[in-house]
Amino acid sequence: MSKWPKQVMIKEVGPRDGLQNEKTAIPTEDKIAWINQLSQTGLTYIEITSFVHPKWVPQLADALEVATRIERAPGVTYAALVPNQKGLEKALAAEVDEVAVFMSASETHNRKNINKSIEETFPVLEEVVKTAKQEGKTVRGYVSTAFGCPYEGNVAIEQVIRVSERLFAMGIDELSLGDTIGVATPKQVLELLEAVLQRFPKEKLAMHFHDTRGTALANILVSLEMGITTFDSSLGGLGGCPYAPGASGNVATDDLVYMLHGMGIATGIDVERLTAAALFIRDTIGRPLSSRYLQTVAR
Repeated sequence: MSKWPKQVMIKEVGPRDGLQNEKTAIPTEDKIAWINQLSQTGLTYIEITSFVHPKWVPQLADALEVATRIERAPGVTYAALVPNQKGLEKALAAEVDEVAVFMSASETHNRKNINKSIEETFPVLEEVVKTAKQEGKTVRGYVSTAFGCPYEGNVAIEQVIRVSERLFAMGIDELSLGDTIGVATPKQVLELLEAVLQRFPKEKLAMHFHDTRGTALANILVSLEMGITTFDSSLGGLGGCPYAPGASGNVATDDLVYMLHGMGIATGIDVERLTAAALFIRDTIGRPLSSRYLQTVAR
């Protein structure tokens, strides 16, 4: 159908968003091996780690080692999450290709996640964005809890737009709108995008859905119909948010690829290599993953 795009960009966030909530420490060597496998799947964007303080996310305490030791494939953008100027210094030392900054649309989640109010967060991120751009890096902005907050419930569309406008004013290149706790429904996605697309070009927007209630793929379909062509996902459905009680994993990259390819939408991703990488991280973690696709091919 002509209302769907011919090609979609999938941004793999598994090594960062997928692993950050895992309680069992994953060896650095396995993280590096997994990212190297992901680099050979046809993915062109991998978020490899986060330069937050190890106290907050112990699983990613090896960020600098991971970022400097992976085998970088031509044509792949390697990105990292950065909370502040100190984290940016490490990210620049690791020579990441893209810097991602983050904040929440809801006040309580922002305080839990960043330990600052929304207003206090803006100048911190503004400094990060300015420095990163001066260093020739592209910058991505995440807005968490864009569809609902674990502490406040519904989040007003006007609040999402207010935060988004401030991030774009700082100079970010792309904005990713996140359903952090997986509460969004297609109707809600439609209503938010109708408002957001009146203010920002669709080419600068991405969607980041969690599948807590099984609605992520349905929400992606609505986003596709609204002209969005960039989506974040995590291989195997890994993930969750340490500061969002009840949040389960991201939409699974392999489920998303299966759906898109079945619709005749290109992703550039090799399914066999993607599946092999999913089995590797499943065996590394030592438990089944939530991906439906993986369950059908690896009984």
